[in-house]
Amino acid sequence: MATLVRSGFGLAIGGAALALVLAAGGVIYQAYEAGAPAGAVRTPKERTYSVEVGTLTAATITPVVTSYGRLVSGRTLELRSAVAGPLIELSGNFRDGGTVTKDEVLFRIDPTKLESALSFAKADVTEAEADLAEARASLELAKLEADAVQKQFDLRDQALTRQQDLRARGVTTEADVEAATLARAAAEQTLVNRRQVIAADEARIAQAEITVERRKTALADAQRAVADATVTAPFAGVVSAPDAVAGRLVSANEILGTLIDPTAMEVSFRLTNSQFARLLDDAGQLRKSEVNVIVQSGKSSSEIKATLDRAGAEVGDGQVGRLVYARLTDPNAKLVRPGDFVTVRIPENPMADVAQIPASAVSADERILLIGEGNRLEEIKVTPVRNQGDTLIVKDVPFGREYVLARALQLGPGIQVDPIAIAVSETGTDQETAPAAQPVPAEPEAIALDDARRAAIIAFINASENMKPEMREKFLEELSRPEVPLATVEKFEQKMAEAQ
Repeated sequence: MATLVRSGFGLAIGGAALALVLAAGGVIYQAYEAGAPAGAVRTPKERTYSVEVGTLTAATITPVVTSYGRLVSGRTLELRSAVAGPLIELSGNFRDGGTVTKDEVLFRIDPTKLESALSFAKADVTEAEADLAEARASLELAKLEADAVQKQFDLRDQALTRQQDLRARGVTTEADVEAATLARAAAEQTLVNRRQVIAADEARIAQAEITVERRKTALADAQRAVADATVTAPFAGVVSAPDAVAGRLVSANEILGTLIDPTAMEVSFRLTNSQFARLLDDAGQLRKSEVNVIVQSGKSSSEIKATLDRAGAEVGDGQVGRLVYARLTDPNAKLVRPGDFVTVRIPENPMADVAQIPASAVSADERILLIGEGNRLEEIKVTPVRNQGDTLIVKDVPFGREYVLARALQLGPGIQVDPIAIAVSETGTDQETAPAAQPVPAEPEAIALDDARRAAIIAFINASENMKPEMREKFLEELSRPEVPLATVEKFEQKMAEAQ
């Protein structure tokens, strides 16, 4: 029995050994058939990555400053009623958006009472002029009487002198001399009275002249009041916010509407201090350069030319940067209206010996990857000079070298890659064909908003019923910053434009 057990155990060991020999032979045979030693199968190959590359090309590039603003009218007039009374006439164009021509009658106040006051003023002037004429005639008569009294006084004076001579020669008596003296004194008193009358008449004439001037001034006021009852357009324009209806009783100086000149449109927008400094000339004055104003109308947009005009006189409370105004060159009254939100793009001075590359090619510490010898990556530091949306303008780069268009976590110095050449336009966007693609609009990452624009976006967010509370809090927090992310502003202003 023990012999059988030992025989079975030996057969099992022999079978296992035969199986191992056969397996080893199979491995050797497969290696032999592949024509390579078995050790080569376990040797790993270096991994390479396919990357899109472009060429650093020296160019002269004109950076573009992008901002957002609001259209305003440089010529706006409040239409007020200069006099009180009922409206008896109203122009058919005196309504919101109505277009009026120069000197067109806009509205008329009932002039009945004003015309009556004008008639009284004319009568008062006539009366004052009559009083003046009477005073002047009285003065002439007083002067004639004074001349007659003066002659009498001269005769009395001569008679007194003669009596005094006769008395000296003893011919006349003292009584005659005394009578001549009394007669001369009486004539002198009469002359003084006549002169007092002349002075009184002259003062009366002066007062009458003053009265005439006052009455004429009142007459001019009455005539002006009658003229003010009819209000005409001082220039051609568009009526805004009318508040008038025929038959309504209006008070003096009440605002009945606003007249806007659509040919004197300008755009106000805010720039950071650094952006504003780049738009100054050598004398420190704002350059009168042309700018492009993009007006969004639903899903379509239009471009209007404008010229930088001036900067705001002061910085408002809670504001940053500078408020700048640009005057529209040839505005289309049917396309633009005061209050429209627009995009403003201002070209800076050209920059030479720079390159424009995608922002994705630059790391956070301002480094890019170059294609080196043997297609191994090299890393260098660059100097960004302008941020143009999703592209950067850089200098201090090795022109002519190839660089990686988009960095990835697995890429780094010394890594071997498989370069794929991609044509890159001056704006840093990929192109598959030779013709140049449309440039990507240059936009900053964050912009400063004025109070009105910020309040409009906040009101739109608060009025949204479908927005999640956490998203609403996120966007409101962004809008509370001095400079708001550009993506947030564009997103909501686009929705606001579509909702109009």
